[in-house]
Amino acid sequence: MAHDRLSIRVGVIALGDLGRSPRMLSHARSLAKRGAQVDLIGYGESELGDDLADHPRIRVRPLRTPSSGAARSGTMAHGALRLIAEGFALLRLLLDRATRLDVILLQNPPALPALLPALLAARVRGARLILDWHNFGDAMLALRLGHDHFATHVMAAAERALGSRAHAHLCVSAAMQAALEREKGIPGAVVLHDHPDERFVPTPDAQRRALLSRLRPALELPDLATEPALVVSPTSWSRDEDFSLLLEAARDCDARWRRSDSRHPDLLIAITGRGPLQEQTLREMRALNLQRIHLRSLWLEAEDYPAFIGSADLGLCFHRSASGVDLPMKLADFRGAGVPVCTLDYGPCLSERFRHGVDGLLFRDAAALADQLDELFRGFPGDDSRLTQLRHKAAEARGESWDEAWARQALPLFADYQNTT
Repeated sequence: MAHDRLSIRVGVIALGDLGRSPRMLSHARSLAKRGAQVDLIGYGESELGDDLADHPRIRVRPLRTPSSGAARSGTMAHGALRLIAEGFALLRLLLDRATRLDVILLQNPPALPALLPALLAARVRGARLILDWHNFGDAMLALRLGHDHFATHVMAAAERALGSRAHAHLCVSAAMQAALEREKGIPGAVVLHDHPDERFVPTPDAQRRALLSRLRPALELPDLATEPALVVSPTSWSRDEDFSLLLEAARDCDARWRRSDSRHPDLLIAITGRGPLQEQTLREMRALNLQRIHLRSLWLEAEDYPAFIGSADLGLCFHRSASGVDLPMKLADFRGAGVPVCTLDYGPCLSERFRHGVDGLLFRDAAALADQLDELFRGFPGDDSRLTQLRHKAAEARGESWDEAWARQALPLFADYQNTT
């Protein structure tokens, strides 16, 4: 179809580390696949995969990483100055002569400082602004400052006033679509659930062994009689993930398995990613002094991450939604790889993309997670185990790929712009 080909330039903006913005990177891939020229704008703290960095239709436009001095000072004045500086840097790039955009696709949050520069640039350039809502900025800020803090109210007001001026909206769940209309005065947002892209598939045994052998020094595993089962928990180490549940459940399982000559393997629980709460949590992990459960943290390059997810025997998700209406993208990655997940049950919106007993298991507290780990790995890797049954169900539940869903839900927004110019 004619509208499947896009002859437009799109700025895809994530005002954060591009390497930790997988949904926006997926947008860039799908746009470029259909002929659009893409400017990928954000902070280049992490390496991007070669498919993005070397793509002939994708141009990476890194912003200068903001100074961490304001974050260390902890003062409102320094924080405000940093936001102003970030906003001006983004506006300057968007108004640069080398940046001629037809459409600006902006990840939200952060509404501040990203929304105002994007709106101004869209007005000056005659471009269309599309917001992709991942969460609500005031809900995220409330995790740190509280719902009654002045800055939280400012964020909510800015998000409502500025967000409503965008030309179109995407969001990650039907629950968020309803909340956007109810709380932000924004009707008609298009729901684009996270889906796995083609890189997330089960990892073949030979590739799995080679990858784990290469990563073994970074994991610092002791000599074990048998290979441990691999449990993977991707994270951004932020306040909307509750790793206290993992520490308590790991301590519980370790104590159980040390007391009895059980049929359980050792567990390697690998936590991938970087983020603000990492060091604090790592100190707490090391203080546990576990023997059968091996908690490790590592950073994976873009090329290794899908294969590592596909190598897991089980996934863990500790996302506790700040707004109650967002969905963690890691669930889509595990679904693509056919890996079942034990997922923190934070609310009914999870049922949009997660089925208890099919994609994995839901837990409410650390005791329930410990019981699930105990049950799933009893007799591992036996063919009749509960984990094996779940893996078969998870492998059958992959569903649509990201690109298939994107073509149905997001492509018309960009094609509509092209057809009216």
